[in-house]
Amino acid sequence: MVELVPQPLDALLRRALTELERCDAVFDLPLARCYFGSTEHDFSVEHFGRRAASPLGPAAGPHTQMAQNIVLSWLGGSRFLELKTVQVLDQLVIPRPCIDMRTVGYNVEWSQELKIEQSIEEYVKAAMLVRVLEERLADRLAPGFRETLFDMSVGYDLAGIRGPGVSRFLAAMGDCSAEVERLRAEIPPEYADLRELDFPTRISDTLTLSTFHGCPPEEIEAICEHLLTEVGLGVVVKLNPTLLGPAEVERLLHDELGYRDVHVPAEVYGRDTTWDQARGFIERLSALAARLGQGFGVKLTNTLVVAHGEDFLPGELEEKYLSGAPLHVLAMKLVGRLREEFGPELPLSFSAGIDRKNFPDAVALGLVPVTTCTDLLRTGGYGRQAGYYADLVKRMDAAGARSLEDLVRAEAAEDELGAALMANTRRYVGEVQADPRYHLEKNRRSPKKIGSALELFDCITCDKCIPVCPNDANFRLTLAPVAIPIRRWRREAGAWVCEEEGALELAEKHQIAQFADFCNECGNCDVFCPEDGGPYKVKPRFFGSEAEYETHADFDGFWVARAGETTTVRGRIDGRDLRLESTATRGRYSGEGFEVELDWEDPEAEPRGEVEGGTEVDLTYAWILEHVQRAVLGGEGVNYVQAAAASAEATDSPPR
Repeated sequence: MVELVPQPLDALLRRALTELERCDAVFDLPLARCYFGSTEHDFSVEHFGRRAASPLGPAAGPHTQMAQNIVLSWLGGSRFLELKTVQVLDQLVIPRPCIDMRTVGYNVEWSQELKIEQSIEEYVKAAMLVRVLEERLADRLAPGFRETLFDMSVGYDLAGIRGPGVSRFLAAMGDCSAEVERLRAEIPPEYADLRELDFPTRISDTLTLSTFHGCPPEEIEAICEHLLTEVGLGVVVKLNPTLLGPAEVERLLHDELGYRDVHVPAEVYGRDTTWDQARGFIERLSALAARLGQGFGVKLTNTLVVAHGEDFLPGELEEKYLSGAPLHVLAMKLVGRLREEFGPELPLSFSAGIDRKNFPDAVALGLVPVTTCTDLLRTGGYGRQAGYYADLVKRMDAAGARSLEDLVRAEAAEDELGAALMANTRRYVGEVQADPRYHLEKNRRSPKKIGSALELFDCITCDKCIPVCPNDANFRLTLAPVAIPIRRWRREAGAWVCEEEGALELAEKHQIAQFADFCNECGNCDVFCPEDGGPYKVKPRFFGSEAEYETHADFDGFWVARAGETTTVRGRIDGRDLRLESTATRGRYSGEGFEVELDWEDPEAEPRGEVEGGTEVDLTYAWILEHVQRAVLGGEGVNYVQAAAASAEATDSPPR
């Protein structure tokens, strides 16, 4: 089973700040592709009395599960961070691959893949790293673009949410002072000045309830009552697109948008909340929140459960979750219905097919927050967010608007905010289903494949796989072009005999590798890689610890460590477990049946050491290990392997 392995704060901090200093980037995202606000425009919004510098953020999902994901979202320009859903069942087995972005967007994942305690630590680490970057990037941040709102997400039933695990999570998000002090002590000595920062000790006191598909309406209401009254949180409840009813969903999907091969199983409507049921508990919960002085709102929408015959996701799955372009139209129809029913006073947040082109439209409807997921899984990843602001600024400038409220009023030509919100909603909801960009014809093409097979080393180095990984698992490995002689040595009659069969040519400008601890085999890099095979399955895996390397004995890969002048690299290649301990001039190379010494300054010299009878020593692999360790630890780039090795070396953890 694939498990994510979070890295300690000191390793993440070393990685982020070293890369910032050397490369003007953080976690593989160049600062040139980040967004740090505008001195001429105010994007700020209020959410239950809390201020966020922008309504934009990632939806609770693959972009908000681990600390580096959240930091990348923030760097891209997100200021409303909806953390991935936490539930009592924290040892899930999710099918792999779990994301299919070839056309509109399908997935089979639903909540956090980490244990609850790990989620707590990841979210606290993320908040601390954001605080560090606020300090380090202070000269780039526009005034007023610091305010970041972290929003919790939990699910899926009242018993689980009231239980000790989720209760501990909610309490820690409200007061994480103990976690902060423990992590503060882990800040490396070379960054001792950062230990004095005023790290936040309250991560969040607002929450979006993920109701999942089929959660009974009475259960939804009971959970919201518990969170409002007993926990004291502002609550947004996420609802499903099936509220539109089968006739309207089928009409929009099939007749208007053309997705005739996408079907919602009839039983889905039977187990989901109906419009009348939702209207009833929205009225009651809004009244309850008002009496308590708390906030209550609705989020539109969850993904849509569909049956779809594509073969990228595991074939045994009968139901998948649809997102992207068609979901945008369905969710906007619900925005219109809720606005007509409850008026502009009911807070609405939105997440369905948001991209740079429709982000200004959603903002002009007064939706807070406006979160995105599907679009960030496409080419460019987190860096796509800068385009959202570029289009929003154009829209604001055209309207002569400095703030988002100015934009709402200007587009409706109404001075009264409520009337403007209603006018903009009616206009956009009336237009959206006719927009060709949401129809099948504009969303049926998959990313191009060029017909070649991906291999362990060398590829076309388009680097598309790096930003599309939500966990930042893929990275560049600067390994100079080299020809490694294929030499196999064996002992015969007390003497060494060598057979040489050409050379292994590494010709590309750099290699693509994978930090295995952050790869959950979601499959997204496979979709956007022009070659066949999938980087997450084919490219070299580097584990963050020897323990992880040993745990995943069925995977080929590498583990690298450093102690003083000696580096140790273990490599599993074609199932063979090899080890190399190396200095600048010498290497001790061992595997099953042999242990020999090598002279790096004389590549053609005979090996020296012990070899069992008949054992062949393939020095090709020794040179691969040597080149790999030099590239990953001493190359031009900055990567998590370096950070993990530095962290282990700093804590005097010797190679095992």
